Amino acid sequence: MKLRFVFFPLFLFFFQAQAKLNILVSILPEKYFVEQIAKDHAHITVMVPPGSSPHTYEPKASQMRAVNDADLYFAIGVEFERAWLPRFRSQNPKLTVVDLSKAIEKIPMAERYEKNEEKHGHSELGLDPHIWLSVRNVEKMAPLIEKALESKDPAHTAEYRKNLAAFEKNLQTLDRKIQKILSPLPKGSAFMVVHPSWGYFARDYGLRQMPVEIEGKAPKPRQLMQLVDAAKKAKIRAIFVQPEFSDKSARLLAEELRVPVLKISPLAENWSDTLLRLSRALAGEQRP
Repeated sequence: MKLRFVFFPLFLFFFQAQAKLNILVSILPEKYFVEQIAKDHAHITVMVPPGSSPHTYEPKASQMRAVNDADLYFAIGVEFERAWLPRFRSQNPKLTVVDLSKAIEKIPMAERYEKNEEKHGHSELGLDPHIWLSVRNVEKMAPLIEKALESKDPAHTAEYRKNLAAFEKNLQTLDRKIQKILSPLPKGSAFMVVHPSWGYFARDYGLRQMPVEIEGKAPKPRQLMQLVDAAKKAKIRAIFVQPEFSDKSARLLAEELRVPVLKISPLAENWSDTLLRLSRALAGEQRP
């Protein structure tokens, strides 16, 4: 009997140390961020899969089952969460939700090309939710991820802190690389996108994005002509589209402007590669 009481706590400690955290994230770039800090100590489920829009996606039954066993949910402020997080909390009262967007001071969405128009946005406040497309924003979110992991799994605190430090160093290196790639571009250089996802990226590096969408809808013929005029004045060299949204309007514009249509997804899992590919495309080094 004595041996049983001696070994049981040791076995329990060993089991706790080996068990992985079950973590939910909204989008693929978050999976990348969490993996940089958690490494092998977490099983991560992405709620919005590749090719789907975080503005309209509804989770499948298998994803809803994953909510039951989840320890942490890293929210990032996309529309999907406003509809579904209350349901996830109701389904799993023990679920800890960490809102990474709380670390970020959000900026307004990109202005329309028409003069004297209101700004268009994804929410009633008109603030840009695409906070993950900024190295400097991720630098602010990373410590929140580490603290949450540490609170749920104190046995691996030293590893999480070491991984955070390494990730922060990599982020600084990435920021310098992007600055160097974009350095030939004049300050305020414009680039055209279908969906205005790149506001924080543009802010960080002194650029300006010009959206094709008008409040999430394709522009009308008159608006297309206004866009053509604005694009010519801004000397647009390409139009960037993403697989989650229709590129029909972009291709009409591109034909008129005689510029290429380049596809790149802000929701791709390899986040750092996405930012570098966009930077090189903007600088004219390569197509994404």
